[in-house]
Amino acid sequence: MIRVENLTKYYGENLALDNLSFEIKKGEILGLLGPNGAGKSTTYRILTGFLEPTSGTIKVKELDIKDNLLEIKQMIGYLPESAPLYRSMLVYEYLNYIADIREVPKEDKLSHIKELSELCSLNEVMHMRIDELSKGYRQRVGIAHSLMGNPEILVLDEPTSGLDPNQIAETREIIKRIGKEKTIVYSTHILSEAEATCDRIIIINKGKLVINGTADEIKKRTNSNTLEDAFKILTAKNSEDN
Repeated sequence: MIRVENLTKYYGENLALDNLSFEIKKGEILGLLGPNGAGKSTTYRILTGFLEPTSGTIKVKELDIKDNLLEIKQMIGYLPESAPLYRSMLVYEYLNYIADIREVPKEDKLSHIKELSELCSLNEVMHMRIDELSKGYRQRVGIAHSLMGNPEILVLDEPTSGLDPNQIAETREIIKRIGKEKTIVYSTHILSEAEATCDRIIIINKGKLVINGTADEIKKRTNSNTLEDAFKILTAKNSEDN
């Protein structure tokens, strides 16, 4: 469904992505993992059309992002690491506002907001101000925002960052529910979270692909008991090689 080929991005003289290539299948939950500064957020910003690559291509359903940016943006819901919420607004008011921005038809808007409220477990806070919510609930509002307009693809950058264990478990269940109908790409620093949620995992470091496979395949190839151990081995080796 998504094909990334030879993606390269420079910020001035700083190389953020180095000839990165991978594919994402339709209906897959893909974990894009890596240490801080690996290039994950840059990859997401290019994939969602917020940045242009220095070179390389991204195709979504065979559409080149350079020639079909608006059409591809309409297929993708994006939640950046810091959810851009208007905190003075009520949750319902905010989602109604986002529905208008996403041009949800007026006759479908109320039912769509109700559907997202159910999916993201927001019913009990719909008439609360966003700044009164816990971080876990704010993240759920951000996920509902990214789902507005029913995009086929969801890109989540660190959706469980800063959450407590209960909130992480709740967010994981929401992602799994969404993954039954959507293609999801997401990143997390919690390796056990990726292992429990993702169908497949890609690890990058210093802008380069390190490994691509299921959690079990990655552990087997590194002779590791946990994905966290495998991650440490692979990123350390990659850093030594570069």
